Amino acid sequence: MPRWFERKIKEEKENLYVTPKPAASESVRLTADAQQNLKTIRAALHDTADFMVREITVCGIPVKLMMFEGMFSLQTLTEIMLEPLSGLQLEHPSPQALEDWILHRAVLGMDQSQVGTLGELFPFLMSGFAGVMIDGVEKTIVAGVQGFQFRSVSEPSAEENVRGSREGFTEPIRINMTMVRRRIKSPELKMELVKAGVSSKTDLCLIYQNDIVAPELLADIRRRISQIPTDLILESGYVQPFLDTDITSIFSNVGTTQRPDTLCAKVSEGRVGILVDGTPFALIVPYFFNENFQSMDDYTHRPYYAVFERWLKYLAFFFTILLPGLYVAVGTFHPELFPEALLLNVTAAEQDVPFPLVAEALLIHFIYELMREAGLRLPRPIGHAIGIIGALVIGDAAVTAGLISSPMVMVVALTALSSFVVPSLFQEVTIMRFGFILIGGTLGIFGISLGLALMIVNLCSVNAYGIPSMSPQSPFQLFAMRDVLLRVGWKKLGRKKMKIQNLPGTEIH
Repeated sequence: MPRWFERKIKEEKENLYVTPKPAASESVRLTADAQQNLKTIRAALHDTADFMVREITVCGIPVKLMMFEGMFSLQTLTEIMLEPLSGLQLEHPSPQALEDWILHRAVLGMDQSQVGTLGELFPFLMSGFAGVMIDGVEKTIVAGVQGFQFRSVSEPSAEENVRGSREGFTEPIRINMTMVRRRIKSPELKMELVKAGVSSKTDLCLIYQNDIVAPELLADIRRRISQIPTDLILESGYVQPFLDTDITSIFSNVGTTQRPDTLCAKVSEGRVGILVDGTPFALIVPYFFNENFQSMDDYTHRPYYAVFERWLKYLAFFFTILLPGLYVAVGTFHPELFPEALLLNVTAAEQDVPFPLVAEALLIHFIYELMREAGLRLPRPIGHAIGIIGALVIGDAAVTAGLISSPMVMVVALTALSSFVVPSLFQEVTIMRFGFILIGGTLGIFGISLGLALMIVNLCSVNAYGIPSMSPQSPFQLFAMRDVLLRVGWKKLGRKKMKIQNLPGTEIH
C-alpha cells in the first residue's frame, strides 16, 4: 500500500475519532479565594445554564453554595443546611472555625466530604450534592442533598414471575443498593463504589460477600473496570463487553438481571454483582450457561413441577435453534426420513413455491425478525398494526400467493413460540437459527450434527475467570447437579451452600 494512501487514512481516522481523555480543567486545584474559584468553575463549565450559586454570609464570612438545577431537594437543603447556617453564632468567627464547625459539629448531610480539585468537585455537584465554598479555605465541603426525579420501584418487565417479589431495580444506583441490603442483612455483604467513563464518571457498585468471594475473581473484575477506556457509560451493556473473558464464544459469561432477589442469590454463591447508575439491569459475574434456564419461580414451586419447567426450557432451546435447520436438511437431502403421509403433504405444498427450501426458510425467518424488530421499536398505540401485517404476510395470504408453503409457516410459528421460553438467550438463538438453516441447506443432517457438536465444544471451552462456563455439567459433578437438570426440595437444597470456586475444574480459590 502506498505511503501517501496510508497517511491519508490515518489523517481521516484522526479527524473522525478522538481518544477519550479527561478534561484539562479537572486537575485545577481550588484556592483560598472563593471569588476566583467561582470564576474558574464557571469558565470550566462554560457558563452552563443549570449551574446555580447562592452567595450568603455566615458570621461575617462570605460563603458560596453551589448546586446544579433539578439535582437537589429544596426542602432538604433548607432544613439541614440553610437554616443551621443562617442561625449560626461562632464565639471567634474565622474561616477555619466555620470549616471546623461544619465538618465536626454540624450535620449538613449524612454523606459529607471535602474536595480540593475541580475533578473531584464536579462529580459530586452533578450527582445532587451541594458545595459549600468558604472564603479563606482552600477546600470545598460537599454534602448530599439529592432530590432529583426518578422512576419509582416497579415490577421488572424482563423477568416476570408467578410468586416472589414484585420489586425490580430502578435507575438510581443508591435505591438499588438499598434493595439489595434489605435482603442480605449480613456484615459480610460489601458494596464497593467505583467510577468508570472518562467523561460520564458513572458510578458502579461492586456487590459481594467478603467471606465467600474469591480474591482472584474480585481483583480481576476491579482491574477490568479500571481499564475501561469508554468516554460515556449510559447502560450496563457498555460495561459487559469489558467483563466478558472469551470473545470467541457467542454466549456471554456475564449475566444480567432486573431482580434484587436473583442478584442476592448469585452473590451468596461467591459471585460479584455490578450495579450501574442509570440502568435497572445489574450484571452478574461470572454467569454459567445452565443459569439461562433457571428462574425465581423454580425455587417457589414444588420440586417436581420445577424439574418439568427446566426440562421444558432445555427442549425449547434446542427446538428453537434446530427445528428450521432440520426441516430444511431433511426436506432437501433426506426426504425418506419423513413419514409417508407427511412426505406427500410437504411435497404437494412445496410444488407451488418458486424458491428452494433453504431460501424459503431464510426469507420467512428474515421477514419474521423484521416484523419483531418493528413491533419492538414502534410506539405502543400503533404497535398492534404489526400483528395485523404479520398475520397477512406470514399467513394465509403468503401461502395463497405461493411465496411460502404451509409446513414452513408452521415451522416458523413453532420456532418463534419456543424462542420466547428462554428470553435471556434470544439474541444467541436468533443468530444460531440462521446458521443452522444455512448448514442444513448445504450439508444436510451431517452438517447439523457437526454444528451442534461445535457449539457444545465451544461452550465447554469457555473458562470465565478461571471457572468453566459449563460447570457443573463439564467437568461433571454429581452433587451439584441437584440444582441443574433437577431441583431438589429446600430441605436438602438449603443444607449446604455452593461456592463457585469449589466447583471441579476451577483455577481460583
